[in-house]
Amino acid sequence: MQRRDFLKTSLLGAATLAAPSLSFAAKPREKLRVAMIGTGLRGQSQLGPLLSRSDVELTAICDTQQVMLDKALAIIAKAGRRKPAVIGGNGDVQAWKKLLARKDIDAVFIVTPWEWHAPMAIAAMEAKIAVACEVVAGITLKDHWDVLRTQLHTGTPYMLMENVCYRRDVLAVLQMVRAGLFGELVHLQAGYQHDLRGVRFNSGNPDEPYDSGVEYGAKGFSEAQWRTQHAIDRNGDLYPSHGIGPCAMYLNIHRGNRFTHLNSFASKSRGLHDYILKHPKGGPNHPNAQLKFALGDLVTTTLRCENGETIMLQLDTSLPRPYSLGFRVQGTDGLWMDINRSIHVEGKSPPHKWEEAQKYYDEYDHPLWRKYADKAAGAGHGGMDWFVVHAFIEALKAGAPMPIDIYDAVAWSAITPLSEQSIAEGYRTLPFPDFTEGAWQTRKPIFALDDRY
Repeated sequence: MQRRDFLKTSLLGAATLAAPSLSFAAKPREKLRVAMIGTGLRGQSQLGPLLSRSDVELTAICDTQQVMLDKALAIIAKAGRRKPAVIGGNGDVQAWKKLLARKDIDAVFIVTPWEWHAPMAIAAMEAKIAVACEVVAGITLKDHWDVLRTQLHTGTPYMLMENVCYRRDVLAVLQMVRAGLFGELVHLQAGYQHDLRGVRFNSGNPDEPYDSGVEYGAKGFSEAQWRTQHAIDRNGDLYPSHGIGPCAMYLNIHRGNRFTHLNSFASKSRGLHDYILKHPKGGPNHPNAQLKFALGDLVTTTLRCENGETIMLQLDTSLPRPYSLGFRVQGTDGLWMDINRSIHVEGKSPPHKWEEAQKYYDEYDHPLWRKYADKAAGAGHGGMDWFVVHAFIEALKAGAPMPIDIYDAVAWSAITPLSEQSIAEGYRTLPFPDFTEGAWQTRKPIFALDDRY
């Protein structure tokens, strides 16, 4: 199969995202040639779902670090798959351009530090290579417009790989929402509430990646080499898509609804500095104890929607806490909250009492999980990684629109620069860009409507 012939048919759908009256007809394909840029810990996690598929041939991998390429090659060999072409490994941050110049790639997974996502995605789409991009879509608001315009101009498929949209309870609640269990939705909450102090700082020992030091940048390991700098330089909701993705699907954002306004507040910054002071490898005399962190320990963002709903997002990654995404879906007939797996449905639940949500999860279990739970077993993040990879591959093979499309990608991710702007301008409420330029009014929901993807 030649990439040119494959894309001639399968790109029609992506090129017409803003014209929902057009069809998405395309000739189905049996096998895809896939490459990966970025084989760090997240890329290695995504290799499992890819290598488990007989309809995927991994043709090339790229990274700046040989140690990460070697770890990826060991995973590939263990899976019994053919060794791909290996690009980079010598610290060359431009090596990815050599990968995108190859003629044996139909799709590329971009699993790199955030600042590289937009330029890599733009270059891939211009080369007619379909993009599976890890969150986030870009850094600045201009990045998001550039990614969007490139996708619409080239027609190259692009999907944001937001795995939480496929979490089992999240999909079950989507079924409940669509069945009207909560009545008319009024307010939603979510966030990224995850203690990342040990991710932002570590010793550089690959066998002890977390809670093993207070180093970052060149002295750090994995995400500490780049992610920590964002907390030093930026103040806003730096990681919104895990929370906003499911909320957007519940509210049919870009499919009869849209975000209209946003504002953000940030607390003082204490957690990361305190971590350095108290860590056995840190202390007040450690050079990093002098760092000034721009990122507030708790960033709260509120969005207003065209249909009248509100959404509250919280970024909480610098203080000690258990992991939680803090979902709350509330409507005229009841609500669900994930932190205590609780639900209340008027007329079904005892008055003013919570119920354990499991029986509702079982009743409304999504057809995707009923069909593919065994295949997803063992995949990263409780199986979510398998489902998001599956969705991208199956939609691309079918020439169908991406389940999480370009409009979803840029709107969810643009919350970051907009929140930064709101905080910097005295917590000002900002108008939210209409990336669809009015097409949201006529586009119809497509996400997870059946057991395909």
